[in-house]
Parts: sequence; C-alpha cells; structure tokens
Amino acid sequence: MAAAAAPPSSSSLAPPEVPMELHAGNRDRLVAALRAHLSASGRPLRGLVLLQGGEEQTRYCTDHLELFRQESYFAYLFGVREPGFYGAIDIASGQSILFSPRLPADYAVWMGEIKPLSYFKDRYKVDMVFYVDEITQVLQDRFSDHGKPLLFVLYGKNTDSGNYSKPASFEGMEKFDSDLSTLHPILTECRVIKSDMELALIQYANDVSSEAHIEVMRRARPGMKEYQLESIFLHHVYMYGGCRHCSYTCICATGENSSVLHYGHAAAPNDRTLNDGDMALMDMGGEYHCYGSDITCSYPINGKFNNNQTIVYNAVLKAHNAVIAHMQPGVNWLDMHKLAEQTILESLRNERILHGDVTDMMAQRLGAVFMPHGLGHLLGIDTHDPGGYPEGLERPKEPGLSSLRTIRELKEGMVITVEPGCYFIDALLIPARDDPVYSKFFNWEEIEKYKSFGGVRIESDVYVTAHGCKNLTNCPRETLEIEAVMAGRDVHQLVIT
Repeated sequence: MAAAAAPPSSSSLAPPEVPMELHAGNRDRLVAALRAHLSASGRPLRGLVLLQGGEEQTRYCTDHLELFRQESYFAYLFGVREPGFYGAIDIASGQSILFSPRLPADYAVWMGEIKPLSYFKDRYKVDMVFYVDEITQVLQDRFSDHGKPLLFVLYGKNTDSGNYSKPASFEGMEKFDSDLSTLHPILTECRVIKSDMELALIQYANDVSSEAHIEVMRRARPGMKEYQLESIFLHHVYMYGGCRHCSYTCICATGENSSVLHYGHAAAPNDRTLNDGDMALMDMGGEYHCYGSDITCSYPINGKFNNNQTIVYNAVLKAHNAVIAHMQPGVNWLDMHKLAEQTILESLRNERILHGDVTDMMAQRLGAVFMPHGLGHLLGIDTHDPGGYPEGLERPKEPGLSSLRTIRELKEGMVITVEPGCYFIDALLIPARDDPVYSKFFNWEEIEKYKSFGGVRIESDVYVTAHGCKNLTNCPRETLEIEAVMAGRDVHQLVIT
C-alpha cells in the first residue's frame, strides 16, 4: 500500500531582522587588517577602499531584468540590497561612504518611491551618502590633504572559478592613484573568519533549509518528478523562511542521475520520473541576506533502504561523522579529505566490493574513483566562499585531491562544508577496469550490482569552534531516522544525530 500523502508543511521559524552593525563590524575588521598590513610594509595609514556594487542585468538583448543579487564583496562590507551603488571606507578614520545612483523622475512611476539619501544613511548605518555622479568631487574635496587620494580597489583571482573580481571604475578615476593588489587578499581573508552576527545568519539559513529538506523527504513518492521535489524545497524556504534566493542551482538527482555531481543544470533540468527503488540525492540550500547554506540529503524514494543502499549510505555516513569528530583548529583539510576516502574504502572492502590493502588503495588514489570531488569548501556569502588557496598555498595535482577547494588548516571561526560521497560513475569505473593497477582492487562482480545505483552524498555545514566544531545542519542522518520521517513520524520526536 502506498504511503499516505504528507500533511501541509509549516514552520516555527521567522525571518530575522538583520542588524546593519554586522556590516559595520566587517568594515572595522577590514580597516584593522589594512592598517596592520600598511604598517608592516612601512606605508602611510591613509587611502580609501573603493568598491563598486553589482549592476542590474537584462536577459540578453531584451528589457527583462533578471532578479538582482548583490555582488558578494560589496554585500559583505555594506549590506546594500539595491543595484548601482559604490562604497568607500577611509582607512585613516574608518568613516564609510555610500554613493547612490541618481534615479530619473519616472522611476517613481514604474519602480516605486525614490528614496532620499538620508534613507540610505539611516538604513545602512554609514557615515555619509552622496550620489554616484559626485564621487570624484567628494573624494577630492574631503580626502586630498596629503595630495592625490589613493584608492584601494578590488582586483584578484577567485581560486574556485578562475575569474577575476572587477575593480571599481567611474568617470574621473584618472584623477586618483589606484592600488590594484593590496585589497583583494586582505578582504578575502576577512571573509574567511565569521563574526557571531554572520554565523547567526548562516545558522538561520541552515535551519530553514534543514526544515525544507525534511519536508521534501516527507513528501517524496515514486511517480513524482525530480522538479517537484525542487519545487517543494523552494516553496518552503521562501514561504516560511523569506529566502528569495538559493545559494546555488538545486541538484535533485534520482537513480543514475545521483552519480552526476552537478546535476540540475539546463541540460539536465531535474526532470526524471522517480522510480520505486531509486536513491535520491538532494543538494539544496537557501540563502538569506546573501548568507547561504549548502546541504545534501540522500535517501530511498520509497522510504526503505535496501541492502545495497544501506551499504553505500552507511559508508558515506561513517566518513561524514569521522571527519566532524576530528575537526578542530589546526587540523589540515587535506588530511580530513584522506580520512573520508580511507573510511569509505574500508567500508567497501568490508562489504567485498573491493579487496586488497586499503593503504595500497590510498597510495594509488583509488578513493578518487568513488569520490572525485573535494571533501568540502568554505561557506558564507558565497556557496564556495573565497579564501581556499591564499598566496603560497598550491592546489594538489593528484586525482581527487586536485578537486579540493582548500587544503588549509582549520581556524576558529571558519564555516566549511563536510560532504563526502560515494558514486558509481561509468566514466571513472570503465577506465579503472582497463587499468591493471586499479583493476586488481575491484570485485567486478559486486560492482556490477551497483551499475545503475547512482551515488550518495551527505553534506553538512560545520562551524569551527575554539576546541572542536559545531554542525549547523539539522537533518535526519541515520537510516532509521530517515525511514521514520518518510513514514510520517514527527521529526521533533526523533533525536537527530
């Protein structure tokens, strides 16, 4: 008999007010870090940080405006939700200035009230606000006591995307000296360590997204479409959590699709029908005030783990839990990735899917066949928050390890995802079978049983504390917990581990 339809969802959460002191604190930390750097370099403690906020974009050549989301560095320092702004910070005094676009009169007809400058000064808790077309005059009039003002503008490489941040540009900029190299690494490092107020927003995004994942889990049924599960999640985080944006494109993968690491894109748009016996891999996270979450849950669509699903799921869960148990300041993330790999390989060997010595498997990088991605990444205003590879830290070259988004030592205040996985990917298994070094470790008869399995990923967002860590994600993880939720049990009656 099919399980009864789940009752309508609800939530005890409410979107929190965001204190603009959060961004004032971020500015203060940047100014302190810049002053320390300039002092150590024997340079004068003066100049202005200047950032350009995001611009609205139309869809190709049309007049359709895409929903605006603020540029992340600008959001970090100023919290401004409107497009077209610039922001400046005086290094000597710490004073902050916003520059607002001067809107045309008909904006009030089509888009709503034109806010006075005083509105932005009060809302964003800055010291001064002027119009964008006044930047040159304001900076020359107020900050020319020591000659031509020096502008520290943002330019540097994002080590995840390979793209470069766009330095601020405005009419009259040639009248100022510009420094393109100092700001980016210092501001990026500020973003790596979260303040208590930042952490509260990341925790909220995790709370509402964990709720939404549980709601998807409760309502998933064979015969539905993957996009219906995506829709349930999006509705919950927006309806109950006020999350208009998601942290990234939702991955709602079932069956063989769950072995596609970044499924859900335009060419694979979460459109498969859910079949009885499928595993589901749901990787989705809501974003609130630009601060994100990144959570993955894996479970059987019919609500009951079979033997093969239990084997793979528990191998990944054991790795997930082992990493979290070892996390504390000073622990190297590369070592945590290898711990996850080793734990998964040991589990697969114990179930006779692999044979041989796990130490030999690790030396041959066999773990990358089952987990080709990195263990996790920094999380904050961006899903893949910057700072994974500061200057002097080189990305590994070996299979699997080359996908790591960081190999840093953990520091108190970091938020990082823990997301081990085990996948049966033909594009990796077929070459492994043809490789005499790799092939000897596999029990190919057992591997054949998992040919259409897909994969399992378990992902939590974890905050590094002074002496350990705290898991910010609150989803059912044990197989019995998941089965109970999918059978209709109240999640609040379960002890979530």
